[in-house]
Amino acid sequence: MNSETIHTHFAEHFNGATGTIYAAPGRINLIGEHTDYNGGFVFPGAVEQGMMAEIRPNGTRAIRAYSIDLKDYDEFSLDDEQGPKASHFRYIFGVAREMMKRGVKVEGFDCAFAGDVPLGAGMSSSAALESCFAFAINDLFGNNAISKMELAKVGQATEHIYLGLNCGIMDQFASVHGKAGQLMRLDCRSGEFEYFPWNPKGYRLVLVNSCVKHELAGSPYNDRRKSCENVVAAINAKYGCKAETLRDCSWEQIEGVKECCSETDIRRATFVMGEKDRVLAVCAALEAGDYETVGQKMYETHHGLSKDYEVSCEELDFLNEVAKECGVTGSRIMGGGFGGCTINLVKDELYLPFVAAAKAEYALKFGHAPKVYDVVISDGARKL
Repeated sequence: MNSETIHTHFAEHFNGATGTIYAAPGRINLIGEHTDYNGGFVFPGAVEQGMMAEIRPNGTRAIRAYSIDLKDYDEFSLDDEQGPKASHFRYIFGVAREMMKRGVKVEGFDCAFAGDVPLGAGMSSSAALESCFAFAINDLFGNNAISKMELAKVGQATEHIYLGLNCGIMDQFASVHGKAGQLMRLDCRSGEFEYFPWNPKGYRLVLVNSCVKHELAGSPYNDRRKSCENVVAAINAKYGCKAETLRDCSWEQIEGVKECCSETDIRRATFVMGEKDRVLAVCAALEAGDYETVGQKMYETHHGLSKDYEVSCEELDFLNEVAKECGVTGSRIMGGGFGGCTINLVKDELYLPFVAAAKAEYALKFGHAPKVYDVVISDGARKL
């Protein structure tokens, strides 16, 4: 994906006009899954793959949008309560409407957009699209008055209201706030965050894409969120407290409501509580240069996501086992689950044999090779 390609398509569809080009990245998350909507900690970074759009105000109340990747075009009004039906256009419509709610005088615009975030890989192509348009609308119509964190909330609200996915804030946060060569520890309860330099000597991060496309919207994701909410409600009822999320609860309180919650809900809540602790342990290990502990915590997270939170699948568990057999330092599911990638912390000398083994053994079992991506930690949403 490059700006010249974007402009060529924009000019073809909009009578040779020229707009402004914006970009926003997808993300990886080193550790901290399903903790964001539970008020916990996450540890993401932006990647070099992302979404890019050329945008130009058109003097009307209509958005005229062309998806380069899908070869699909639609027009829809900013004043329409329903918006377009296709999800790739609903993201844009939702972002525009949410920016309007925040006082930005959004006008109609023409746009062409494309991306190179692998779809369904758990790298948040949707957040990249939302962040790209939120940043652009803020720049074009809002005099950049909306803060970066609020732009992330715009993307999150778009998922909730227009796509039906009750996601946390991590994906949009990482896409907007990313910095090259730095990971970010975000406290999802307070919104406070801290940058951590990421330049591990002797190791690299590698994504292995199972090519199983996950579908998060609807019951699988929202059911797990509901499990966590059920446990919080039980704790509030028993202890007379006002916990909003599992972040506000203690291990003792979880133990205390086992009798009045389902076994499934308790298992899921227990995973989230442990994951909160693992993020902090990984941060401490990184500051000490202890990558073996980082890797150990990654394997613990995979086990919890697979057995307790039950968001893995046969293909992801297989890739995790291949990583163990190859001596990979750390490996786990990345993203919401039900498909997508494993993220792997690999010593440089093991990189080539691990990639070869993952491709060969996966192809032998499942009939096709996985895709492999080297991770480069990059900048967040920006004007090009």
